[in-house]
Amino acid sequence: MYVITTSPDHVTTTPNAAMTGLAAPSRGSSELSTWQVDMPAGATGPEHSVSREQVWTLTAGSLEVTSDGRTQKVTTGQTLVLPADAPRRIHAAETFRAHVAMRADGVVSVPGEEEPRVLPWAR
Repeated sequence: MYVITTSPDHVTTTPNAAMTGLAAPSRGSSELSTWQVDMPAGATGPEHSVSREQVWTLTAGSLEVTSDGRTQKVTTGQTLVLPADAPRRIHAAETFRAHVAMRADGVVSVPGEEEPRVLPWAR
């Protein structure tokens, strides 16, 4: 059993959001990673795909996700399931907070980049 206490060392900040790592292999989990995403209103992440299914549960605010040419709004209390390898772009319609879960071995691919990116908060 592991009890994880977040710390500033678990936070990764990008130009669009802050990700706070929760469960991950580096913190005791063997199969899953979970993290919190905080994105300010008006921010939009890059188009990308993830090699593993992700489950996002919004705990505050709302987001818009565009995937496969369709845009869907997700609001507080709703859960979004994004399939593996589906291109997506996340936009903060308003400031939001979400908890995300996926298998710990997922990587991100961004169009135009040769190598996939590791998610440091999920390792």
